[in-house]
Amino acid sequence: MHAPGMIIERDVSIRMDDGLQLKADVFRPADGQPAPIIMTSGPYGKGVPYNVGFASQWKWLIEKYRDVLPGSARDFMVWETLDPQIWVPWGYVCIRVDSRGAGRSPGHLDVFSPRETKDFHDAIEWAGVQSWSTGDVGLCGISYYAMNQWQVASLQPSHLKAMIPWEGAADIYRDFARHGGIQSNHFLTVWYPRQVAPERATGPAEFTADELLANRSDLGKQFRERALDDEWYRTRCPQWDKVIVPFLSAASWAGFGLHPRGNFEAFTQAASKQKWLECHPGRHEEWFYLNDSMQLQKRFFDHFLKKEANGWNDEPAVRLHERRPFSTEFSVRTEEAWPLPSTVWTPTFLGASDNDLTWNKPQELRSVTFDALGDPLTFISPPLEADMEITGPLAAKIFASSSTTDLDLFLTLQAFAPNGAEVSFQGTIDPHTPLAQGWLRASHRKLDTAKSLPYRPYHTHDEIQGLEPGKVYELDVEIWPTHVMLPAGYKLALQISGKDFERPLLAGAPPDPLVNRGSGPFLHDDPEDRPPGIFGGRTTICTGGEEMSYLLLPIIPS
Repeated sequence: MHAPGMIIERDVSIRMDDGLQLKADVFRPADGQPAPIIMTSGPYGKGVPYNVGFASQWKWLIEKYRDVLPGSARDFMVWETLDPQIWVPWGYVCIRVDSRGAGRSPGHLDVFSPRETKDFHDAIEWAGVQSWSTGDVGLCGISYYAMNQWQVASLQPSHLKAMIPWEGAADIYRDFARHGGIQSNHFLTVWYPRQVAPERATGPAEFTADELLANRSDLGKQFRERALDDEWYRTRCPQWDKVIVPFLSAASWAGFGLHPRGNFEAFTQAASKQKWLECHPGRHEEWFYLNDSMQLQKRFFDHFLKKEANGWNDEPAVRLHERRPFSTEFSVRTEEAWPLPSTVWTPTFLGASDNDLTWNKPQELRSVTFDALGDPLTFISPPLEADMEITGPLAAKIFASSSTTDLDLFLTLQAFAPNGAEVSFQGTIDPHTPLAQGWLRASHRKLDTAKSLPYRPYHTHDEIQGLEPGKVYELDVEIWPTHVMLPAGYKLALQISGKDFERPLLAGAPPDPLVNRGSGPFLHDDPEDRPPGIFGGRTTICTGGEEMSYLLLPIIPS
C-alpha cells in the first residue's frame, strides 16, 4: 500500500551478531533526508493489522473515539505501536521489527530472553547508522513493546537516546509471572497461546503446528517449574543501575496484575538522571492514542531526538490525571517527585471484633477466621469526616495463621459511596476495577531488608518458608500504587481473601465474566500452584495488641 509523503520498505533484513537476519518494516519521510527513528521490536507480527489481529479492541477504540488519530487514514496501524501516518509527517522514521522466531523473522522464539534483548540492541545500532538516520533512536510502544525497552536500555546501545515505555511491566517474576509468589495464569492460558504462539510465529516460510511448537520455548513450563525468583527470571529483567537513557514512564492507575508496578519501579529505581512519570486512567489500548498523550510523546521526542528547545527539561517530574468517583473527567496536575513529597503515611488498623478499619489502635488482641476459598473478610471504615486523596504505593502488615502449611493473601482496597455504591474505574481490561490490589503467599514472606521500604515491602522469593499450622506469622503485603480523590462521607474498605477478588457479575455486563468481576483476566487459580489441600484451609487474621494488623495509606493533605 502506498502512502503520500512516505517511503515504505517491507521485510528489510537486519543482520544479528550470529548471522541470523531479523525482518523489519520501515516507514520514512519521502524526502529521503536523515531523520530520527522510533522503533519497536516484538512477537505480535509487524504486519498484522490492528483491525484484524485485535479486532474487538480496534472496534472499541474507534467507536468510543471516532476522531482518534486525526489526519491519519489508519492504514498502517498494528497493535500497541505508533501510527506511521502520524509520526512520519512529524519528521520521524518508524521501524517495526519482528523479534526472532516471530512474524517474518526466522529463528527460535524465546520471549524476553537475553538473546531477544541482544537482538533488539543490535537492531537499534543498525538503525542508527543507516543513510536515512540522524543516528538518534527512540523507543516507544505499549506493553511488550514497553517491557523490552527496560531490558534493552540495560545494554546501553550507543544510538539509543530516549524512550517512552507506555504501560510496561519490568520484573518478570513480581509483575508478570508470580504476584507475591502466587502464579498468575493469564500469561499461560491466554496471553502466550493466543497472542504470541499462533501462526504469526512463522518466519519467512510456512510451518506445521508441530514445527511451530518445536520452534518456540515453552513459557508455561518455565513458569511452572520456577516457583522462586532465580537466574532465569533475573536475566529477563532490567538492571536499574545500567538504565541511564532519558525516559518517560507512562503508568496506568488501574492495571493491577500486569504493568503499572514496573512503570513506578522504573521511575524510582533507574539510574537515569532525566526521567519523568505520567499516570493515566483508562483501558490498556486507549490513552496512548489520545491527542493530549500523543502531543506529550511528541514534545518528549522532539526534545531528545530532534534537539528542540521546547521547554521539556522544565517539565515537572510527575504528571498525573486525577480520578474522582463516578466521573469520566480527569483533570491534570503535576508534582515534583514520586512518592509525592507531601505524602502523609497513615496507618488504618484492622479490628477483628467488628471487622472495621479504624484510625485508632485497637488495644485488645482479637482474631477472626474464614475459609480461605470461601467468602472473604471485609474491614470497613466509618464515613470519612473530610475529603481524602489517596495517591501512591500502599502496604499492609497482616498477622495471620493457617490451619495448613501455607496460605495465600489477596488484598483489595475498595471505597463505597454513602448510598452503598462501590467506587470502581475502567481498568486496563476490566471495566470495573477496584482501587488497589496486592498479593502474598505466606511461605514467601521473607523480606529483602536492603530493598524494602515501609510503604513497599520487597520480598526475596528465594526460599520457601512453610507454616506451622496454628502459628501466627507477621506478613508484609505489597499493594500496587493507586490514586483516588474521595469526598467526605465515603467509606474505605479492605477485603482480605484466600482467592482472587470477585464481585457478582454486573447487570448488562458483556458475556465474558473474566473481565467484569474486578480482577480482569489476571487470575491465580491453577490447581497445581494452589492445591486445595494447602490453600483451601482456614485462615485467621489477628488484630490489636502485639499483633496489630494495619493498612498503610499514602494520604495527600488537601
